[in-house]
Amino acid sequence: MAKFMGLAEAIAQNVRDGDTVAMEGFTHLIPFAAGHEIIRQGRKHLTLIRMTPDLIYDQMIGMGCADKLVFSWGGNPGVGSTHRMRDAVENGWPNQLAIEEHSHAAMANAYEAGAANLPFAVLRGYIGVDLPKVNSKIKSVTCPYTGEVLATVPAHRPDVGIIHAQRADKEGNVLIEGITGCQKEVVLASKRTIVTVEEVVEKLNPPSFNSVVLPHWTVGAISHVVGGAHPSYAQGYYKRDNSFYIAWDKISRDRDTFLAWMKENVLEKTPEAFAVHAKKGSA
Repeated sequence: MAKFMGLAEAIAQNVRDGDTVAMEGFTHLIPFAAGHEIIRQGRKHLTLIRMTPDLIYDQMIGMGCADKLVFSWGGNPGVGSTHRMRDAVENGWPNQLAIEEHSHAAMANAYEAGAANLPFAVLRGYIGVDLPKVNSKIKSVTCPYTGEVLATVPAHRPDVGIIHAQRADKEGNVLIEGITGCQKEVVLASKRTIVTVEEVVEKLNPPSFNSVVLPHWTVGAISHVVGGAHPSYAQGYYKRDNSFYIAWDKISRDRDTFLAWMKENVLEKTPEAFAVHAKKGSA
C-alpha cells in the first residue's frame, strides 16, 4: 500500500546494499533525484537493471554503487558514450563492473514476466545474432504445441523498482502520462517500490489517451520531488535539458572532473534542489 514519505526516508527504508535495483523511465520521467539520493546514502554492491542506462547510471556506476549492470543499450543519448560505465568495465574504476546484455525486446519481456510472477519470458528473438554466445542467461525452449524453438530469458524480479511520474493523488494512486516504457511492469515486478512525483493532487483526472494509472495498492513509497526527473523531462512540467547531456560528455571523461562535479552537484545537495528545474516551462 502506498505511503507518502520524504525521498531520503524512502531510499533509506527500501534500498539496501547488495540489492537488485531497476530504475526505469523511457526518454522522460527518468528518476534522477532518486538515483542521486542512493549515491548520497552510499549504497554499494547493487545490481542495476535498466533498458537504456544513460546518465543516472553513469553517475551511480562512477560513484561505486554498482557491481553489475543488466541492460540492452548504454550511452549518452544523442551524444556518445557513458564514460564512467566504460571506465568501470574496461579499467575496473572505481570497481569492476560485470555486464549482462540483452535486446530491448528481451528486457521488456523479462519485466512483463516478472510482473506476471512467471520464472522466465519467451520471445522470438536472438535469431542469427551472437549475443547468446556471451550471455549464458539467454536460452531456448521448444514450444510443446508447434515445435518452434523460442528464446527465453529469466524474469526481472528486482528487490527495488524506482520510477518518476507526473502525479499522485492523496490515496496514493499514481498517474504516468506521455511516452511510457516499462514503468508499470517494473512496479508490478518489484518486491519494494519507490515512486517520485511532480505533484500531489486531491484526485486524479487521467486523460483519455496514452496514460497509465498505478492503483495505490501496487505502490510502496511515494515521494513528492518537484523536478525529480531533471535533466530528462516530465511531459507537461519541464523540458529536457539537452545542454546538460552535451556537457556531461566532457564532465564524465576525466575521473577528477567527474568526482568534483558529483561532490558539488550531488553529494552536497538535497532532493529539494531539483525544484528549480520545474520552472523551465512545459515540455
